[in-house]
Amino acid sequence: MPLLTRWIGRTILALALAAPLAAQTAPQPEPPRPRRIHLILKDGSYQVVLSYQISGNVIRYISAERGGAQEEIPLDLVDLDATRNWEKAHAPVPEGDDQGRPPALDPELVKEEEERNALTPFVEPDLRLPLEDSVLAEDEFQGQPQLVPLVQTDGDLNHTTSHSVLRKVINPKSASHQMVTLKGTRSYVQLHVDTPIFYLRIGEATAVSTGSAPLIVDTHGASSAIRDADQQSAGSQYVVVRTDVRVDARLIASFSLAALDQGRPIEDVIPMKREVMRGGHWLRLTPKSPLDFGEYALLEVLSANEINLGVWDFGVHPSAPENRDVIKPEPKKRLDLERRRKPSD
Repeated sequence: MPLLTRWIGRTILALALAAPLAAQTAPQPEPPRPRRIHLILKDGSYQVVLSYQISGNVIRYISAERGGAQEEIPLDLVDLDATRNWEKAHAPVPEGDDQGRPPALDPELVKEEEERNALTPFVEPDLRLPLEDSVLAEDEFQGQPQLVPLVQTDGDLNHTTSHSVLRKVINPKSASHQMVTLKGTRSYVQLHVDTPIFYLRIGEATAVSTGSAPLIVDTHGASSAIRDADQQSAGSQYVVVRTDVRVDARLIASFSLAALDQGRPIEDVIPMKREVMRGGHWLRLTPKSPLDFGEYALLEVLSANEINLGVWDFGVHPSAPENRDVIKPEPKKRLDLERRRKPSD
């Protein structure tokens, strides 16, 4: 009996010592591989992707063949039905869930992309607002949409491409009088449509410095003014004013701001429909009625008794030549994708 007892004890000790070693040498389960989807094209080829998302007329996807690069392809080149059928046939069923869910793009990447797009949003297919200009008009020339930069002037040849403010107090009891005189009988910018859309950049993040210091003068009297550099207000009202063309100048006369606030019609003054665009970086202005042929100015109403003497002048003449320095649509170049034939099975 002592001999048998010693043998049993040695066997148990050997098994106890071997257990940790076996646990260390046992093969560990491999981490799950990222899911790969066949984005099937209408010509029968396909792209191997980690995820994809439909965005307007394109599909954005993360390529599994090019190191996770984010790419896009026109929607009309993709066979969505075939792609979704492939996903259903190859979708893994998660433990405890009988429905496979396709992966989505990283939420942080989606948020960053939305913020970038808000700074330079699209206004037409392949036509987006720039970072360099503060005020633009959407025009159309020979069937092509275009963005035309507008230059601000206070009538004294003080042109600026940013949005500055030269305040003027209007006495509501005074008779109509001349406020701004623009040099020349015709604006440098001539639009070709009767309902142009205007875009004004707002917000401090995108302000452009003019390099000028604020100037404060006496505010008593009709000619008093205060200049503020680089003021961009999403709360201001905007109107389009038809100018009075004289021999060598275009004149802008005062009008009743009270009538404007009350919605009463004012001769030669067209109110604007205003909308802050998604992201809060741009203000979109649309005339509430078509503009006849002639010379105009976009004017900012700062308050119930103040206007901005810095205006953006333009004309409306459908037969005018094309404007200079316009921004035209830029179709995105198609990627030269590697084609891979769909397997026969």
